Amino acid sequence: MGKHRIVILDGYTENPGDLSWTQIEEFGDVTVYDRTSYAESDLIAERIGGADIAIVNKTPISAATMDRCPKLRAIFILATGYNIVDTAHARSKGIDVVNVPTYGTHIVSQYAVGLLMEICSHFGHHDREVKAGRWQNNIDWCFWDYPMIELAGKTAGIIGLGRIGQATAKILNALEMKVIAYDSFRSEAGAAVAEYTELDDLFARSDVIFLHCPLFPETEGMICSENIAKMKDGVILINNSRGPLVVEQDLRDALESGKVYAAAVDVVSTEPINADSPLLTAKNIIITPHISWAAKEARQRIMDITADNIRAWAEGKPVNVVNI
Repeated sequence: MGKHRIVILDGYTENPGDLSWTQIEEFGDVTVYDRTSYAESDLIAERIGGADIAIVNKTPISAATMDRCPKLRAIFILATGYNIVDTAHARSKGIDVVNVPTYGTHIVSQYAVGLLMEICSHFGHHDREVKAGRWQNNIDWCFWDYPMIELAGKTAGIIGLGRIGQATAKILNALEMKVIAYDSFRSEAGAAVAEYTELDDLFARSDVIFLHCPLFPETEGMICSENIAKMKDGVILINNSRGPLVVEQDLRDALESGKVYAAAVDVVSTEPINADSPLLTAKNIIITPHISWAAKEARQRIMDITADNIRAWAEGKPVNVVNI
């Protein structure tokens, strides 16, 4: 296994300083850039230069960039999604594109349920109110500014019952919720934690809907006015999967009308969020900056799997190649 020239184009979100690149450095000479402007294709190509391995998280690798980097032989992605790479062009040039298919199952499901808990009890709001002095000056021994919601006995619908969806279902079962799910692929493991149903039935029956599905042409914009109309009045929506699953203006309208009681999203259609996003001024919505995945344990898992991916590729036995 020879030494490789490796460039990491946007390493900061994976490793802001609490992890180590040592595992990657075992494979050759490594240059790490914290960030590379997504919009500057010339800079992306310049930084890859003569490297044979590029490691990216969200920095796009276009066909034009690959054409300018003749020594490039593999692109390793510090994530599961790989739509940032022109995979077909990479294949035509003999460049392997390799991802990390599973790393954040437990933290993403934990985060999804955490978002729901915040909607149900508004911990953050009431903490701020107490610290602002409102409790000590209250005429009653307690107060609350939002309805307190008990989840036991309510129905949770999960769209996408893969590993993360199943992990979320297990938590919801422990809360004694009724869990139903829609997935185009049904499995015994899924059936053990949720009742499979059709999508329209899920919309009609669910008090809470979780999105845990991939972004495909058939799922893009699935949370739209037409499908929101099929939901219960006062439904709660949780999305920490992919932002474009939701038509954001339609969700805002539904929040304003009360059709959707509350929503919590960790992802939006354009990231970072645009200043004119209709969600920013919607009522009863929690927005967090795409951090469901970011626990140190999950990021270390990404590092470990990426090192394993590089080792397997360097030994001529590549795994997790997405553009075979």
